[in-house]
Amino acid sequence: MIRLTKTYKFAVITALYISFICTLLGIIFFKLLPVTWYGYVGFFASIFLASTFIIQYRVERFIYQRVKKIYDDVSLLDSTSFSNVSVTTDMDTLTREVKKFATNKKLEIEMLKVREEYRREFLGNVSHELKTPLFTVQGYLSTVLEGGIKDKTIRQNYLARAEKGVERLIRIVEDLDMITKLEVGNLQLNTTKFDIVPLIQEVFDLLEMKASKKDIILMFDMKYSKPYYVNADKEKIEQVLINLIVNSIKYGKEKGTTEVSIEQLTKNLLLVRVKDDGEGIAPQHLPRLFERFFRVDKSGSRDAGGSGLGLSIVKHIIEAHEQKIYVESEPGQGAEFSFTIKKAQ
Repeated sequence: MIRLTKTYKFAVITALYISFICTLLGIIFFKLLPVTWYGYVGFFASIFLASTFIIQYRVERFIYQRVKKIYDDVSLLDSTSFSNVSVTTDMDTLTREVKKFATNKKLEIEMLKVREEYRREFLGNVSHELKTPLFTVQGYLSTVLEGGIKDKTIRQNYLARAEKGVERLIRIVEDLDMITKLEVGNLQLNTTKFDIVPLIQEVFDLLEMKASKKDIILMFDMKYSKPYYVNADKEKIEQVLINLIVNSIKYGKEKGTTEVSIEQLTKNLLLVRVKDDGEGIAPQHLPRLFERFFRVDKSGSRDAGGSGLGLSIVKHIIEAHEQKIYVESEPGQGAEFSFTIKKAQ
């Protein structure tokens, strides 16, 4: 319910002007008559009270009702913002309120436009990601059903390729499911104390063959002889490292290196860096790197593989640990992804 607050400032000031002018005229008019100064004071007070009453009445009838209608119209558009706002005939207050309302609405409209653009792009990307493996599976199965099933070699080869397409679909769905759970907070973290150095080495060993296809060396920046114990979900941090290192291999240059370093950022935090010497990332793409399905390569090529969700998953996992992830890059100078992680006491 909107409260109604009336202001008498306009009426009082206007009445003072009228009373002062009327009193001056009265002095001039009555100067030949025997009127005492008490009479002038009474005359002034009478004019003042009468003027105040008349002006306020007219303000309420003519201005106040229109001001109230403005509030009513605005409150229909944004009832939550104006549910506890007092209506006033003060024009400055009204102007500020309407300006504030207009500014907020403008920001909301701009935000809605950004979200709508993001929604369209996201749906287009999801459609593209799912369409490619679906058409692949459909093509291989159609070939088998149309006669290839009689040839054992073709049958086995095409069914194996179809299975890879299905596996890619499963990875995309699983990744989307994980991101959704991370966003709504339904994914439980199994936090334990572990040494992150051997975990990084295990990821190196796991991805060694993938890196060898491009003659990329996976290495530490130095020899870590002492353990670096952290408190985190070991399985999820392993997934973060895998995604970041796979990304560095994917976009790293031939015969290059992927370097991982660990440093103590604060008393309670470690900073893990993953650096490659690839082609780098243009500045305009950096703010969107962690969006779902966002790719720097706008051609839509999927030659590098993956679901397009790796960096988005990394960001959500790190944020689920209440930590931060950063990216630094310059075209032609490679890229460096780094994230903080809580140090075990």
